[in-house]
Amino acid sequence: MKVHPTAIIDPSAKVHPSCKIGPYCVIGPEVELGEGCHLVSQVAIEGPTKIGADNKLFPFCSIGMAPQDVTYAGEPTRLEIGDHNQIREFVTINRGTVKGGGLTRVGSHVLIMAYTHIAHDCAIGDHVILANAATLGGHVTVEEWAQVGAVCPVHHFVRIGAHSFIGGWTTVTRDVLPFSKTSAARDAQAYGLNAIGLERRGFSKERIGKIHHAYKVLLASKLNTSQALEKLKSEPDRGDDVETLIKFIEQSERGVIK
Repeated sequence: MKVHPTAIIDPSAKVHPSCKIGPYCVIGPEVELGEGCHLVSQVAIEGPTKIGADNKLFPFCSIGMAPQDVTYAGEPTRLEIGDHNQIREFVTINRGTVKGGGLTRVGSHVLIMAYTHIAHDCAIGDHVILANAATLGGHVTVEEWAQVGAVCPVHHFVRIGAHSFIGGWTTVTRDVLPFSKTSAARDAQAYGLNAIGLERRGFSKERIGKIHHAYKVLLASKLNTSQALEKLKSEPDRGDDVETLIKFIEQSERGVIK
């Protein structure tokens, strides 16, 4: 293991021998670091925290610290992070709370840019991008391949759907539809399909076409949400993606951005 002499590692921490620990890093008890992780410098990690393989953590990020919740009383809640993630400068990721299930979770192949905050009990899917200073309140779910723009505050308990794109400076207080482009001119609005993102991920033209039709029904028709959902359900060849969209809306507790 390559450990700079100024780094401090608790004897009970489990650090894979292939890890590289840079200057002034502090790794506390009940921390696990998987194979090939690189802590560049001045990274602080508290436990219980489990971090997978090939993650790179940049200077001044704070990982696994106690949740910013006034009801938290020191319970042994957890943070789990997957593989092949980049966690940039000044990122903060907090452990969970007992009332929220006790776990904050970050998937794999995630890019978390500088100054981003991931609060307690959040669940971040694979291949997500959180741009600079994205701020996630507690209990936020970000599904796979979603992108959250710079300086976006996200209200607690919000769900951000898979393959969605949120423009910078958008205040998100309701659920963000899967496959959508959402931004804020004044109030946050969905501006249709994230077609470019779907093309880049290998969605076929037929598959994109079905989602596009569903968005026309939801956003461009004169039907209200309930009527639009009934129309989409009545279409026999709607496809799995449209079914995902329908279920996302039906399961929303905060309402969705349209």
